[in-house]
Amino acid sequence: MEKNQDEIKEEYPKICFLCKRPESKAGKMVEMGGDICICCECMQRAVDSMQASGLSYNGLVNLADEESTETPENTEEKEKKGSKIPSISMINLSDLFGGMGLPRQQVKKKKTKEQHEEKVFDIKAIPAPHKIKASLDEYVVGQEYAKKVISVAVYNHYKRIGTGALDDIEIEKSNMLMLGPTGCGKTYLVKTLARLLDVPLAIADATSLTEAGYIGDDIESVISRLLAAADNDVDRAEQGIVFIDEIDKIAKKKNAHQRDVSGEAVQQGMLKLLEGSEVEVPVGAASKNAMVPMTTVNTKNILFICGGAFPGLEEIIRERLNRQASIGFLGDLRDKYDADPDILEKVTVEDLRSFGMIPEFIGRLPIIFSLSALTRDMLVRILKEPRNAIIKQYQKLLALDEVELTMDDGALEAIAEKALEKKTGARALRAIIEEFMLDIMYEIPKDENIGSVKITREYIEHTGGPVISLRNIPPQISCS
Repeated sequence: MEKNQDEIKEEYPKICFLCKRPESKAGKMVEMGGDICICCECMQRAVDSMQASGLSYNGLVNLADEESTETPENTEEKEKKGSKIPSISMINLSDLFGGMGLPRQQVKKKKTKEQHEEKVFDIKAIPAPHKIKASLDEYVVGQEYAKKVISVAVYNHYKRIGTGALDDIEIEKSNMLMLGPTGCGKTYLVKTLARLLDVPLAIADATSLTEAGYIGDDIESVISRLLAAADNDVDRAEQGIVFIDEIDKIAKKKNAHQRDVSGEAVQQGMLKLLEGSEVEVPVGAASKNAMVPMTTVNTKNILFICGGAFPGLEEIIRERLNRQASIGFLGDLRDKYDADPDILEKVTVEDLRSFGMIPEFIGRLPIIFSLSALTRDMLVRILKEPRNAIIKQYQKLLALDEVELTMDDGALEAIAEKALEKKTGARALRAIIEEFMLDIMYEIPKDENIGSVKITREYIEHTGGPVISLRNIPPQISCS
């Protein structure tokens, strides 16, 4: 049975010829003929560009008035005087676009039969804090206090979104600030959290942010990345998480004689963003321009998590603590906190102000917590315990060649000791493993008789080789 024209229009949605947005996103369309539709925003831009090119609308209005009051007597008089009535011909947009080499007809996408209904936010679907922490324990080793804080904060945040304004009591948003040395797991913790909760996540770097009007990313680009992570769904993006890394790089500069466009100015520009405001961001682009459609995103329900290593903050904390030292039997030693590995846990708002963060910015991050530095035992656990541990990744690679990879405890301890010397946290583990696994990954595919490889401490310290076992042959130590 053939479909009539109305059924075909209902089956295929209207798409703007210029911005390529469907009618559900762009609003009501204007049909221009030739199966070409243009949204109201693009139509307004076209009219503005025509006006900028010198087209006078007053002449068109006067011409219309003359034609409406035209009589046979006036026409005869104008013909005697030799005047002619000007005529206006409208431009066919389909011919115009065809002359530009663009397709004369829009590519139509058929509507899917499944209509995605708006999901109501279910409070019961939010996992409890202990369940969130249990899920984080499968991927993140240690950092028990940090995992507990972030689990409670995220649970309360999404419970706040689900309840809304049930009564006169309005729950405020609780943004977070994470402190910790490099490689302790700040970014990895947030990535794991967003994956477990299945919410849009945008990770931005504060080092590229500058004040509006200067070279660099605008502050609104953070929300643009969140909108892209949510597939340009504004409602879903307004319930997402934004992680701003390297937040310590926008601290106030000590030199106050020049404009601080990438420091204090960025902090001031982020105040309304953190607190909650409506921000206009481009759709499908990183920067604003006249040809990119804009949309409004409300940041009221977006959870902001800021993280940074804050190098030099330890000295500020020690200086504050050493002021309490005095002479006498009850006095503290001035070097009491010099070897304290958890000195960041004693941070206060005054220490952050001394570092260069303005009070208004710190006030919008009420939850401040620190991640502890990684010890040797924690590095050993990171190597073998998480679900996607580094050792498990190499075991899977060698399993594809039907080779079993094992490591003794001495080898794991040697790798952790070398990683501590680099002082880059867990990032040093992969660099060390890549170094000693290079020869193994190169030599094993040569011999199909190899059945298993065991890494020893002597191989890590370059005083021996790995233990290689051939198939159905007793193990032997290689002389490499």
